[in-house]
Amino acid sequence: MRKSSWNFILNATMTLCMSAIVGIGFLIKYTLISGRDRKAIYGQNVELYFLNLDRHQWGTIHLYLSFVLIGLLVLHIFLHWKVVTAVYKKIIKVQFTKRIVAFSFITICALLILMPFFIHPKLEPIEKGTGRQVTLVTYFNNPLSYFCSIN
Repeated sequence: MRKSSWNFILNATMTLCMSAIVGIGFLIKYTLISGRDRKAIYGQNVELYFLNLDRHQWGTIHLYLSFVLIGLLVLHIFLHWKVVTAVYKKIIKVQFTKRIVAFSFITICALLILMPFFIHPKLEPIEKGTGRQVTLVTYFNNPLSYFCSIN
């Protein structure tokens, strides 16, 4: 099989995988809604299923598909590495600037990937009968303090 055929198959598979990830995300967010929203819409706290899977099971599929997509993306970059480096050399001419941009890019990507493993969520007890309390107030002093506490 020719290289162009492999590239097409890889790109089509990545597109299908990404479309499934987006679709499942919408399914979880807007169809298999959370407990508080279920009670408001259906008048009682019911479990919602699609294809006999609840929102948490769909979330697991969503996660596994994202791992598959990451693997396909790494393979895609590996197969197109010559193109990536050629374009990079054409865009950035100065060697020192190339190193700074590459180092910055790799550092930002590593931080985005690894940060969730170092975050400790903020714990608040749930009072009986009130359920989860959600607020839309934003903390302006430290935006991250609204979502979590970082140690």
